[in-house]
Amino acid sequence: MFPKEVQAAGGVIVANGRIAVVHRPYREDWSLPKGKLDPGETFEHAAVREIEEETGLHVDLGDELAPVRYADHRGRPKVVRYWLMTATGGAFAANDEVDELRWLAPAEAIALLTYENDHEVVREAARRLELAAPDERPSSA
Repeated sequence: MFPKEVQAAGGVIVANGRIAVVHRPYREDWSLPKGKLDPGETFEHAAVREIEEETGLHVDLGDELAPVRYADHRGRPKVVRYWLMTATGGAFAANDEVDELRWLAPAEAIALLTYENDHEVVREAARRLELAAPDERPSSA
């Protein structure tokens, strides 16, 4: 029997051309905010809930980005669906899941983020929002 797919949702929160990235102390990594779905929960609801739980920010859900698939730390198949998000209120406060939040330009976010999957999500978000990403800087002609 194959292990059940782990389902998670999260967001690329954007404000003033910057993207929110979070530090998770229990994994000692930098990531985009995300988390697993609760039973019966939609991906969209989970994305908004997880953002609020991890960052303290209230957000508006924007366009969905390409889903990411990989094996989690236990070897189970996992899918994470991300959305572009705009912060509408709230404020960050360190918690058990996230002890730091940084607002970074896309290139800075990619340099800090631990996982290549997150790099690709940020690149897609930057393209959609027409923000400069490292592989898409305008040429000096």
